[in-house]
Amino acid sequence: MMALLTELHPQVLRIATLLRARGEKVAVADGATGGLIAASLLTVPGALDVFVGGGVVYSFRARDVLFALPREAYKGMRGASEEYALLQARAIRDNFGADWGLAESGSVGGSSHPSGAPAGRSVAATVGPEGRSATRLLETGSDDRIANMEAFTRNALDAFEEALRAAG
Repeated sequence: MMALLTELHPQVLRIATLLRARGEKVAVADGATGGLIAASLLTVPGALDVFVGGGVVYSFRARDVLFALPREAYKGMRGASEEYALLQARAIRDNFGADWGLAESGSVGGSSHPSGAPAGRSVAATVGPEGRSATRLLETGSDDRIANMEAFTRNALDAFEEALRAAG
C-alpha cells in the first residue's frame, strides 16, 4: 500500500491545490477501494483544509449510517452502477457538508458481488457545486482483488481531478 500512496501523492497534491484555490472540500465514499481513496488524500500535508471525511461503504449497514437515506432511495439500483455511485457521491457530500462528493462502487473479485457485477468493474462518481456530476466506468476484466483495488483507486482519483479541472 505504501508504494501506491507514494505513486498517487503527486496527483493528490494537484487535487489539493485545485480544492484550496477554490476554498472547497471533498467527502469520500470508498467502496471496493476499501479506504484507499481517503488514505491517498490524507497523504497531503494539511489535508484537513480539503478533506472533510468519509467512510468505507462495504455493507448495507455502513451505507445506511453514512448516507442516512431510506432503503427506497436505492430501489431498482444495482451496486457497481453509475446511478448507484452518483447517489453515494451526492449523499456523502451532503451528509458531510462538503462541496464535492467522490464515491466508488465496484466488484474487486475473489468472491461474488451481491448485485452480480463482474469482477473488475468499478464506477467512480463525482458530485460538485452547482449540480456538476460525472461518472467514470472501469472494467479491468481481472479477478485480482488487490490489483483491482489499486486500479479502482486510480480511476476514482483520475475522475475527481478531471471533474475539478472541468469545473474551472
